[in-house]
Amino acid sequence: MLLRSWRSLFSGRLLLLTNTVSCGGLLAAGDVLQQEWHRRKHPQSQLQLGRTGRMFVVGCSLGPLMHYWYLWLDWAFPARGVRCLRTVLKKVLIDQLVASPTMGAWYFMAIGTLEGQSLQESWDELKEKFWEMYKADWSVWPAAQILNFLFVPPPFRVAYVNVVTLGWDTYLSYLKHRPHSPGQEPPRQSQSSAGA
Repeated sequence: MLLRSWRSLFSGRLLLLTNTVSCGGLLAAGDVLQQEWHRRKHPQSQLQLGRTGRMFVVGCSLGPLMHYWYLWLDWAFPARGVRCLRTVLKKVLIDQLVASPTMGAWYFMAIGTLEGQSLQESWDELKEKFWEMYKADWSVWPAAQILNFLFVPPPFRVAYVNVVTLGWDTYLSYLKHRPHSPGQEPPRQSQSSAGA
């Protein structure tokens, strides 16, 4: 009974919901991990539930994008298994050149907007942090995606990425919320989002 219920989460209409909620949940979990790591070094700091909530919302907004992206990739480049390695490598390259920068930009713009930044402030932060994020992305995701496209059945691809993403989301939370260098002004947060 439980196994049948679990499997139903990865088929039909529930797959989109599963992918959406798991993206949100794991982005929020990555933020909590990053905050706990920060709190160990700064015991006076408090857990910021509003920040984690914003991460959940942005993660949920990324879920459908990832869901349909992987459906399209599998439709446009059907391949699985070692015999299709050339096609798998094409999928990884396209994912890195199209999805990675797009999802990274979406993340920074959406989080910035939810924190009360103007679009210009969010854009400026994206420009400041994009290349650092994108270089780190290239060190993690190609290997993870090769395994994904070679061995993971299509309905489980977003879930697999979400599990790998827990570490990545912790890094993104760090990159977004790290203290700024001296002489550099931090991004503005509205009063309501700063304390939430």
